[in-house]
Amino acid sequence: MRRRSLFLLGCLLALAPFGAPVANAQTPPPMTMPMPASSPTTRPAPTAAPSPSADEAAFIKRVMTNLPQRYPTPATATAAGWNRYTREDRTGAISYVNTKYWDTTDPDLPSQLWYDVNGRLLGADFSVPQAESSTGPPSRFGISPTRWFKLRAHVHYVLHNANGSYSYGKATSVDKYAAANNGDYSHPTADGLVAAKAVTDPSTVSFVFLFPAIYDVTVWLVPNPLGQFADSNPAVTPSPNAGRGEDM
Repeated sequence: MRRRSLFLLGCLLALAPFGAPVANAQTPPPMTMPMPASSPTTRPAPTAAPSPSADEAAFIKRVMTNLPQRYPTPATATAAGWNRYTREDRTGAISYVNTKYWDTTDPDLPSQLWYDVNGRLLGADFSVPQAESSTGPPSRFGISPTRWFKLRAHVHYVLHNANGSYSYGKATSVDKYAAANNGDYSHPTADGLVAAKAVTDPSTVSFVFLFPAIYDVTVWLVPNPLGQFADSNPAVTPSPNAGRGEDM
């Protein structure tokens, strides 16, 4: 989820207007210099994550050992209660969620698992509800509070299409959902999505859930030259169809 939140932040920054210069009669006009060509889709180079502490290194070793053994494929994850809900994002990851583990108390039971298009396990999310950590970011599992980031609440859903395929990456805001459902978004339903005008036919909704307001930390489970806590992994090659993992 960190990957998606950073992408949205980048879009907002790209759309933010620059302040207009203040005219000064005593200052000569600036020289016009040729500007280098640039692409609006250019992104900054990925940066390395800070080195892990001893406690963090122990946590990384545990999850990189245990999770690939427990959930080596999307099928094993699905059988154990994780459900796919996104498309492939720009890092090559497809996310699966288990709503029982928003409050992740066991490293072997993360709130989310990510796989690539070939079914290789790439990483996992570990989370703590913001309501349970009112004093700020947690330090669970020995992970520094500085590595945890906030994600706001929203409603996710998956559609089952008439041709048998599924549409992933669908989401709507809790405000929009609540406005159409008597102010309540705690237990979203297919009928509630119809009321919110997110979908037209409740029978097409195969999966709907509340993504609550959480503190989240992401860990790559495959080796990452930028560090396991980094936001991207140059050792992972996304498919040609990679893009926005979800729509809001």
